[in-house]
Amino acid sequence: MDKHTQDLSTLAEDARALMDATADVAGEKVGEARKRLAAVLDNSRKIFSRVKEKAVERAKATDEAVREHPYPAMAIALGVGALIGYVAAGRRSGT
Repeated sequence: MDKHTQDLSTLAEDARALMDATADVAGEKVGEARKRLAAVLDNSRKIFSRVKEKAVERAKATDEAVREHPYPAMAIALGVGALIGYVAAGRRSGT
């Protein structure tokens, strides 16, 4: 998640730099584009914040469930791992 966060941060910085670079450019289209870009940046910041909050909530809920029921959690993890291994082995052998 760090790479995605860093990529989004870089994109936001680049967009802000673009807005700063075009601040002195006159024109209706440039002004409108700057307004849309500012709105998109604000909206994406809100969406990212909500997604991050939900991810943290779900991670905490998962951690709590695993701590409350460790053996079923291990059995599920083993089953999922075996299924992934079976599918991966089948693809490698050409079936």
